[in-house]
Amino acid sequence: MDIITLALSEDIDSGDVSASLLEDKNITAQVISRENAVLSGTKYFDKCFTDVDIEWNFKNGDKISQNDVLCTLTGNNKEIITKERTALNFLQTLSSTATQTNNLVKIVKNTNAQILDTRKTIPMLRKMQKQAVLDGGGVNHRFGLYDAVMLKENHISQIGITKAVKLAKQKYPNLDIIVEVENLEQLKEADSLDITRILCDNFDINLLKQAVKIAKKPLEASGNIDENNILKVAETGVDFISIGSITKNIAAIDFSLLIEQC
Repeated sequence: MDIITLALSEDIDSGDVSASLLEDKNITAQVISRENAVLSGTKYFDKCFTDVDIEWNFKNGDKISQNDVLCTLTGNNKEIITKERTALNFLQTLSSTATQTNNLVKIVKNTNAQILDTRKTIPMLRKMQKQAVLDGGGVNHRFGLYDAVMLKENHISQIGITKAVKLAKQKYPNLDIIVEVENLEQLKEADSLDITRILCDNFDINLLKQAVKIAKKPLEASGNIDENNILKVAETGVDFISIGSITKNIAAIDFSLLIEQC
């Protein structure tokens, strides 16, 4: 059962008792934005409906303004009313991720830093949220635990950086290897190895500047970074900044579905 079916089943279960009171008829409705945002999730909104015609005025990644009419729906009144909330839930959640990502992308636009997502996503919505990050102008990190080797503090504490990288190269020669470091000594060790990228975890600005001068490998900064300090981080010269908040600390965009009155 796919995520759309599960979401609809969660809400409807044995049936929409309120909509059952209505007489069947065709209606027209519009989705209106109550705030400025970046749109994402139209595909999942559409998939919530089966026999409803939906005409979009914007596409994913577009910037939308307060009071914009995002789309027009035409179809059975019961289906539109019953599935309205589930469809909007997808749209407002994914648009929030796209919007927050875009806000950070704009802040660092005059630097070389790219905004990365993380695995700190809403359970079962990772694919959707990672697409929303792209819609917002960001870049995807690894998707899960299987598509890149990422050696973090708990891995390194058990077998060390050099040994862990050696084992990773032997076992997964075709995967990227990212090493998280906590100080300049670890950074120098990681930089001497055949890896893809170094992640500087919770480095302050001065340490990041030193890391940029030392490292020959691409650098990623992460930890306690938000809209208030991200520009300073980007201006150190790091290549990537990974932000968990764009997928986990989200405030749903305010969208409304309104039926046109005859």
